[in-house]
Amino acid sequence: MQKRWIRKPAPDPEKVRHLADALRVNEAIIALLCQREICTFEEARSYFRPSLDDLPDPLLMRDMDRAVERLLQALHTGEKVLVLGDYDVDGTTSVAVVYSYLGGFFEAEKVEYYIPDRYKEGYGVSETGIEYAAEHGFSLIIALDCGVKSVEMVTYATRLGIDFIICDHHLPGDELPAAVAVLDPKRADCPYPFKELSGCGVGFKLMQALCHHLGHDEASLYDLLDLLVVSIAADIVPITGENRMLAYHGLRLLNDVQRLQRPGLDALRELAGLTGAQLNISSLVFGFSPRINAAGRMGDAKRAVAMLLAGTKEEAIEKAGVVDKTNQERRGFDTRITKEALEMIEADAGLRNARSTVLYNETWHKGVIGIVASRCLDKYYRPTIILTQSNGKATGSARSVVGFDVHQAILECSDLLEQFGGHMYAAGLTLPVENVPAFQRRFEEVVSSRITDEQMIPPVEIDGQLELTDITSSFYKLLCQMEPFGPGNSNPVFESRGVYALPDSARIVGNSHLKITLTQDGHHTVDAIGFGLGDYLPQILEGRPFNVCYTIELNEYRGVKSLQLRLKDICWE
Repeated sequence: MQKRWIRKPAPDPEKVRHLADALRVNEAIIALLCQREICTFEEARSYFRPSLDDLPDPLLMRDMDRAVERLLQALHTGEKVLVLGDYDVDGTTSVAVVYSYLGGFFEAEKVEYYIPDRYKEGYGVSETGIEYAAEHGFSLIIALDCGVKSVEMVTYATRLGIDFIICDHHLPGDELPAAVAVLDPKRADCPYPFKELSGCGVGFKLMQALCHHLGHDEASLYDLLDLLVVSIAADIVPITGENRMLAYHGLRLLNDVQRLQRPGLDALRELAGLTGAQLNISSLVFGFSPRINAAGRMGDAKRAVAMLLAGTKEEAIEKAGVVDKTNQERRGFDTRITKEALEMIEADAGLRNARSTVLYNETWHKGVIGIVASRCLDKYYRPTIILTQSNGKATGSARSVVGFDVHQAILECSDLLEQFGGHMYAAGLTLPVENVPAFQRRFEEVVSSRITDEQMIPPVEIDGQLELTDITSSFYKLLCQMEPFGPGNSNPVFESRGVYALPDSARIVGNSHLKITLTQDGHHTVDAIGFGLGDYLPQILEGRPFNVCYTIELNEYRGVKSLQLRLKDICWE
């Protein structure tokens, strides 16, 4: 698919010169730092060497003092505490962090965890969960990665004599729940300086505040950062500010070969085929997250928490095996339904030529329709909604392209819906089955009237230009020091112009992947691979020079390591 190359503006030359004088490193690295608003020696120091000493005081968060006071009351009076979390990666890791840390203070029978059933209870705090707490004598619920909009549920719990501490990171509604404490940095009245914590991050701050109050050593708290970095990776929060500090040290724990690793994460690493590999944000997103998420998508997310909390290698392997089997089932549904969805589009000229995709099949598994929506968006780059049937209603997941607000587009069809929610790029919705055809027509009308031709071409943001001779092992080592990469601190994408393929080097490997050796001067060469770029081979074989954009990675083949370009796109002048 054709891509739209967006070249980032060059940084201020004066800022580049000033930082270059202070750091004395490669000029391309200096330019990258200045693009990311890192322009002084002190900013560069904290960027390259994030320190946990710089974490903001948790008591800066609104209601944190009340939350700690209520937790201490429960501890001193022997109350039972229920740790409740959402069923996704952020929710399950949140539960694992808070449950693990509280286990050091509360008697075992006084703390329990609870994950709502995705299909029976839905998202967040449920009536079933509250009634479970009441029936089993819990007087305090800590809600993690959910709860900030659970006004009615918290009121119901209060009537049953149950207090709530809410740890959430989603945007609150017009009314906050009447909980003992609502911890959410996105509250309009919350002065906490960093607004982009994951749900697990907010739970961690509560434990940090408790740790400070009790005067305990923070070492045991920081031992939980390996769980927290998994949530940061999975929830696609910005890898900037406090998240960068937490992620940096979480990855160091995961990659510390001298440390006794957490059995659950170690078993997950083995199942993902990452044993011995240096873990980064990307490997957590693609190796860990799908397996943890699958437990909630396909069945009971408590299995994921049990795996994360496993105390022995044997227990962890058993729990991880169950989670991995669930993920394999998820993959089967995902592959089959994606194939069916793409075939529906291919078979219908109207769908092929539309500016949106809305598909409905009552037999599709609800747990994977969000993944299928993303797969369809990858193939046909346009706002996409995949619907299935659940409890007699059509329910679905929406995904969008860069720059187009799918939530607003769904809002304009709200008279056809029973409920919906989400944000600019992802949303969920429920509607009567009989309204699906009308919704398909209306959504296409709304999208067609709003979306531009440019928005329907996937963008590639390019950080800077390099000559192939600039790509050296020392340059790559400097790049690696900019990790962890992720949203807000992306892996730099470079452009090289006027390159050629070495004779006989360009070929197709695997499923339409392009393997090629590039040169500019006929002497210095760099290997490259472009996943899904096999269609460019005929043009490359014509021998004309072309431009490439790419990231730089280390490739290992038969024990030999070498630099390789991961191609994003190719174009001709």
